[in-house]
Amino acid sequence: MEHKFIHPIETRYRTEMARFFTEEKKLENWLKVEAALAQVHAELDNIPQKAADEISKKANLDYVKLKRVKEIDKEIHHDLMAMVKSLAEQCEGDAGKYVHLGATSYDIEDTATALQLREALNYLYNSLLNLLQILLSISDKKKNLICIGRTHGQHAIPTTYGMRFGVWAYEVNRHLDRISEIRNRIIFGKMSGAVGTMASFDDKGITIQKKLMDKLKLNPVLIANQVIQRDRHAEVIFLTALIGQTLAKVAREIRILQKTEISEMFEPFKESQVGSSTMPHKRNPHKSERICSLARILKSNVNVALDNIILEDERDMTNSASERVIFAENFIFLDYMINQLVQILKGLEFNETKIEENLNLTKGACLTEKVMVQLVDRGIGRQEGHEILRQASIKARKEDIYMKDILINNKKIREKFSKEELEELFDPYKYIGKAVEQIDNLIKVLKIKFNF
Repeated sequence: MEHKFIHPIETRYRTEMARFFTEEKKLENWLKVEAALAQVHAELDNIPQKAADEISKKANLDYVKLKRVKEIDKEIHHDLMAMVKSLAEQCEGDAGKYVHLGATSYDIEDTATALQLREALNYLYNSLLNLLQILLSISDKKKNLICIGRTHGQHAIPTTYGMRFGVWAYEVNRHLDRISEIRNRIIFGKMSGAVGTMASFDDKGITIQKKLMDKLKLNPVLIANQVIQRDRHAEVIFLTALIGQTLAKVAREIRILQKTEISEMFEPFKESQVGSSTMPHKRNPHKSERICSLARILKSNVNVALDNIILEDERDMTNSASERVIFAENFIFLDYMINQLVQILKGLEFNETKIEENLNLTKGACLTEKVMVQLVDRGIGRQEGHEILRQASIKARKEDIYMKDILINNKKIREKFSKEELEELFDPYKYIGKAVEQIDNLIKVLKIKFNF
């Protein structure tokens, strides 16, 4: 019967990241570790060099076929031992009897996982670096595009679109730092045998482990039981979820700003694209919604990774089955989310007419902070000034009139300000503080840091 895909990660959400998590790639990494182990044994005169060379020659997918490994696994119910048997049967002479000498399964498995996650993190780093460049570019282009800032969903004071994208860029920058830090904690392998004592390697265990990791460009653990402790892996999964939450935050803001009532910024929408099967007029932000949806899966897998830390005694297998799922899911979904956001950002549409309309929607109430500071400078107490402006804001909202027209009729205000001065105070384009300077500084610092 022809295989039918069940998981959408194989179809709808598959990206280039998937190549690090295929069955073939996993087998390839296992074989790399077996080949390195054989060479180290030969260097220490534990096995003949000829045997090590034969094992190394055959420890690749040209000789060890996934189909054969699966056939053996179906019989013995142990996938890693199936790899060992499949490799051994390919080796000529007596070389096969030296395959996997002294090792336990998770010596191979965990060391291969370190190889896998190093590649995946390197790929993720480059994807995020591309996203960072795009965010900085938009921040620079829109640094003077004044818009209303919102807190608690309410109009606050003016900001700029460049500030919004700059804040997001700065956050992505921190994720890049985290990748570098966490990568240094996950690139650890082990070769210490059952329960981690190295008893199977006699007095050469520490040397074997160090030499093996040197060949694979990994670090040797200082101590482990039968597995590398899962706090390292949980940290990687948490990192992917953390990045996912940042992407979801950006996507959610795009969704909010695309609401019909706001209509300031829109994700791209092709002329042939359909928004709704029943409402032809709809322009749904489905790409942004998809990012938010997948972020929930990344976040939920953190719980699984945390539970995997708690293994019994020197080891159990409760981490094994779930790790076959969570590493692939979190990395592939995250890469898909980054790709989606990059597509969105490259095609973003800004409605500057609506941005200006929303900026002035509260009839100048968003400038009351600025006016209050000036009232204090002109001799009106801060608390008194606050109350005058609060009452004026209520009146402006209820009667749909501009704040400056209300205030010019207030005796205390009229004594302190001319009409022209009030007009100046209620210009939203002159109350963005150091927004542009902060954006310019951020761009300068990050361009130097990442050599853009």
